[in-house]
Amino acid sequence: MASVKLPGAISSRDFRLYMAGQIVSLTGTWMQSVAQNWLVWSLSGSSFYLGLISAASSLPMLLFTLPGGILADKYFKRRILIATQTLSIIPALLLGIFIDIKIITLLHVAIFAFILGTINAFDVPARQSFLIEMVGKESLTGAIALNSAVFNGARLIGPVIAGLILSLFSISTCFYLNAISYIPVIVALSLIKTEGATQRKGFSVLKDLGEVTGFIFSERLILRVLLLIMVFSLFGIPYIILLPVISTEVFRSSAGLYGIMMGAAGAGSLSAALFIALRGEISNKKSYIGLFAILFSIFLSLLSFSKEIFLTLILLFLTGFSLISLLATANSLIQHRTPDSLRGRVMSIYTLLFLGLAPAGNLAVGFLASLYGTMNALRILSLLTITAGFVFYGGKAGLKPGPLNFIQPSHPCPHFPLILLQ
Repeated sequence: MASVKLPGAISSRDFRLYMAGQIVSLTGTWMQSVAQNWLVWSLSGSSFYLGLISAASSLPMLLFTLPGGILADKYFKRRILIATQTLSIIPALLLGIFIDIKIITLLHVAIFAFILGTINAFDVPARQSFLIEMVGKESLTGAIALNSAVFNGARLIGPVIAGLILSLFSISTCFYLNAISYIPVIVALSLIKTEGATQRKGFSVLKDLGEVTGFIFSERLILRVLLLIMVFSLFGIPYIILLPVISTEVFRSSAGLYGIMMGAAGAGSLSAALFIALRGEISNKKSYIGLFAILFSIFLSLLSFSKEIFLTLILLFLTGFSLISLLATANSLIQHRTPDSLRGRVMSIYTLLFLGLAPAGNLAVGFLASLYGTMNALRILSLLTITAGFVFYGGKAGLKPGPLNFIQPSHPCPHFPLILLQ
């Protein structure tokens, strides 16, 4: 019987190994994210502290992402990733132990969140720029989409599992399982043959940063996309930290519903990632990004008025779909227009704006929710993001006639459902 030729990025053995490890590891990561938010809410009962702990987790991205990008352009990315994944076991394991011996405090949670965030600051630029070296530039969009699909599939599964564990077992179990989940990805990275391109030239931080800054300002489209990502990092993405509050204050429910709400947003994100992977290259990326920036804002605004659980879950699905459509396409656009020698540093700028500014966004969202109430905070966020979406969407970024043309796949993949099972 003739074998089926695997299309695109999935044809790469290294990429398949990488994805297999990621599925397990990211499921554990989302379990810990849910458990950590619930732990903070249980210890404090304050939306402000939810924002504060999230800020502690994201602050290292602001401090250390640029050095992480420089390292990604200088050293073998596979080895960087093995080191960061191994180190990530430590804070998860210690959180579980501190909970079980009943000494856990908000300060402990903040410290471990900061440590894990520091590790991620060096992990993410290497991870983002390693994709193209496993699959090649011609398969990059599919690789980014599939990577997003795995991320958001874990975002769908992890919170649901976490919700069940929080309801049936101890909260520390989520942290122990996350620590264990890093082992498969470490094994997968050890089996991958691709090391990642490296330039062994020594360090000149000012020169390295000067090169990447000059490139970004010379590429005005990349600059515009990065500015839009900055606004969404500050005022769009942090809406997720308010879900525990909505679960308890609006619906008078428990951790189980919170996990389902997180899962609904993850299901939307997964659907968007699979849609992008199925359709192939997006020809008019600017219009696609602008459209979904506006749609996300509309769905977020509608979410702030919902009093029905079913409607809330639908809107969370749609916000997840819109957000990942924007982010995955923005990532693809930036990497396609960036030369290999600068990719680690450009992706560190992307990461800096995407995740590094999250501390300010998380603090702002937590403060707005404590000052004006959760639903009013969502309305303010939707107003800010829709303004940014219209600014980006206007002028040269406007849609061409027939804006729904991007729905038609440019690279059909008839074997895609089978690939997911292999």
